[in-house]
Amino acid sequence: MTFKLYNTATHGIETFEPLHEGQVSIYHCGMTVQSSPHLGHIRKEVVFDVLRRWLECSGYQVTVVANVTDIDDKILAKSAAAGTPWWAHAYHYENELHAAYKALGCRPPTYEPRATGHIPEMIELIKTLIDKGHAYPAPDHSGDVYFDVRSWPRYGELSGMRIDDMSPAEDSDPRGKRDPRDFALWKGHKEGEPETASWVSPWGRGRPGWHLECSAMSGKYLGEAFDIHGGGIDLRFPHHENELAQSAAAGRPFARYWMHNAWVTMSGEKMSKSLGNTAQVAEVTKAYSPRAVRYFLLAPHYRSMIEFSPSDESTKGSLDEATKAIERIDSFLDRAGNLVGEHVTASRELPQAFVTAMNDDLSTPQAVAALFSEITDGNKSVSAGDVEATSRHLAQVKAMLAVFGLDPQAPEWADAAGGDARLEPIVDGLVQAMLDQRSEARARKDWATADTIRDTLTSLGLTIEDTPAGAHWSLS
Repeated sequence: MTFKLYNTATHGIETFEPLHEGQVSIYHCGMTVQSSPHLGHIRKEVVFDVLRRWLECSGYQVTVVANVTDIDDKILAKSAAAGTPWWAHAYHYENELHAAYKALGCRPPTYEPRATGHIPEMIELIKTLIDKGHAYPAPDHSGDVYFDVRSWPRYGELSGMRIDDMSPAEDSDPRGKRDPRDFALWKGHKEGEPETASWVSPWGRGRPGWHLECSAMSGKYLGEAFDIHGGGIDLRFPHHENELAQSAAAGRPFARYWMHNAWVTMSGEKMSKSLGNTAQVAEVTKAYSPRAVRYFLLAPHYRSMIEFSPSDESTKGSLDEATKAIERIDSFLDRAGNLVGEHVTASRELPQAFVTAMNDDLSTPQAVAALFSEITDGNKSVSAGDVEATSRHLAQVKAMLAVFGLDPQAPEWADAAGGDARLEPIVDGLVQAMLDQRSEARARKDWATADTIRDTLTSLGLTIEDTPAGAHWSLS
């Protein structure tokens, strides 16, 4: 089936047709590394990780570029308050971002450029815009350079807004602007700012404006035209609107499809550092299984809001419910694996309901329903001792889990359980020895001994299940 994607630019679902057959190029805006990543940030990473996995599963070769904004007003302000060099401050939180990627099973981008490594490309883009009459240096010799929004008739096309209805741009000092909506391409160095946070340019020492960075970096690595550009819905305006305007005004076709995920909210408000209502990834994954957190972020449709709720059972999609979903998945994997062995690999053919859902704008709620439908059928096969049917269901479940990034046997989850992996076969062997002793006791009708062994294993947190193929155990 054909993959269809909601295009923010056209406000409708479109058939996805890549620029180059068999290849997909994706750019999504990374974090401004000013402080610790929270679930609101990392939802975008999970969404685009699932998109990438699905496209690869569909046979595409996928290139993903996601930037790191490592120079910004907020970074300068927070590093100064902390008494830390701005570059050290940014690098610290960049490492935290990478740890969050890994904690939630997100594969790293194909490439992750830093803004500070691409100043020449940004200066070149500014020169082009000035030459074409779409940008101008501030007449007060401050070193600022602005994009002239009224010079570009298409300005507002992504957000659907009219210039006269827009608020003034807040990304720079209004000095020297022709129109308060004009946004900064280059910010002149100010007294009191670190000298290291500025670079030589034709307009004086300074640093790039936020919006400029992504246009320069996406163009360098994906070309003047590429397939998908995305990020959180809060980036649609002004960030992505400004990216599109400056890129198109410079003569670059830019992105063909725009993809935006909705917010994670707390008490109905967007999760943000300014509101102080964040749920840091590092803290949430201490209290909950990282796979459950990932499930919590991917199970709703990516264009639907998620209300962050650790344990409120009245809230659909709580982390407690996500934990139960992962337990149900793992219970089936354990039961099926015990019956058919560990040799079953992911199927190349996925259930049609799953394929239909994923091709319909990544409709993960319906895809999750298909997953659990397969698990239900698989559990029936296990209970009946049907090895052939169980193998088939297990292979399809593994294939769907691979798309979701939830397969516990995948390399990205290798360290998730912690502890010493060398102990696993020892524990397996000891438990199996006790189950063998219980089986022998049952065979000689020594019910007291059999029950004692079962009670001992249960008290240790194990669930014992008697099946036609023998007794099997799993974690409760």
